[in-house]
Amino acid sequence: MSEFIDHFRFAHSGWLLLILPVLLLVLLRRGRGPDAAVTFPNLSVLVSLGRRVRRTAAGVGFPLLIAALLPAILAMARPVWRNQFQSRTASGIDIVIAFDVSLSMDIDDFIEAGRRVKRIDVAKMVVDDFISRRPDDRIGLVAFAGRPRDASPITLDHQWLRQALENLRLNDQFDRGTIKDQGTAIGSALAAAATRLDSRDAKSKIVLLITDGANNSGKIDPIEAAEHAKTLGIKIYTVAIGTEEGRVDRSIQRFPYQEFDIPTLRKIAGITGAEHYWAQNTESLRRTFSTIDQLEKTEARSYTVIEDKELFPWFLGLSLLAALAAAGVILVHPPPSP
Repeated sequence: MSEFIDHFRFAHSGWLLLILPVLLLVLLRRGRGPDAAVTFPNLSVLVSLGRRVRRTAAGVGFPLLIAALLPAILAMARPVWRNQFQSRTASGIDIVIAFDVSLSMDIDDFIEAGRRVKRIDVAKMVVDDFISRRPDDRIGLVAFAGRPRDASPITLDHQWLRQALENLRLNDQFDRGTIKDQGTAIGSALAAAATRLDSRDAKSKIVLLITDGANNSGKIDPIEAAEHAKTLGIKIYTVAIGTEEGRVDRSIQRFPYQEFDIPTLRKIAGITGAEHYWAQNTESLRRTFSTIDQLEKTEARSYTVIEDKELFPWFLGLSLLAALAAAGVILVHPPPSP
């Protein structure tokens, strides 16, 4: 029943108003009318009253007439079985997220719901929300520590992408991390992201660099990687994540220090015509990605395609059958002469 309600329509429903005169005709037919007074000039008229009058034509013909009119009116209202399809076209943006999974991302200097949260967990949460707001964009994921690794190809399958983001792990003593090589190879990560975007034909190509450290690994200088990205028409948004007070555990560094290289990150963004952000708490990180989301908007258009299957021939056929039946009844049993 719900499927019928969803799909059945009258394309020209105004014709349904003709049903009202038909109903009025039925009501008038059922009325008795005023009592008649007849003067009989002779008894021969009274004799004829005893004869049985054939009422077949009148008794059957009128219902058949109504049965012909109603489907005809419904046919004029043009009943259809309607299917609607949403067609969406988008001039999307290709994005590669370069995500730092070095050991310093284990620092819990963020506060979420009143408790301390690790940088990597906050970054995952905010990036996942960012991906969910970009359904028309092809997005890829490059994880990096001492070297880069392709965690997800550039894809529209965001469910796969978000699962790849969730599966990112920092390395541990059992070497169970996404990347075993320690360090922060920002230049190599940018080069890897730019290489993946270079083969794309999108109107806009973006790299989102998320890191909490300075370049200390890899063979490619971050500034050189930014210059190369600029020649390819790629923008690099840099996001530094972490507080000034945050430090790695002494089991990792005997004399831990804050590795932020803000000038370099700012220069990378400036070279490519993008912006640099420093998120020191969860709210500022959310605002950062919200701002990037607004700066790089996708042009999307949605079209509704309507497919109508005409049903009026069936109603017209019923009307024609009822009309032919009424004509046959009248032909076989003509009404009595007045």
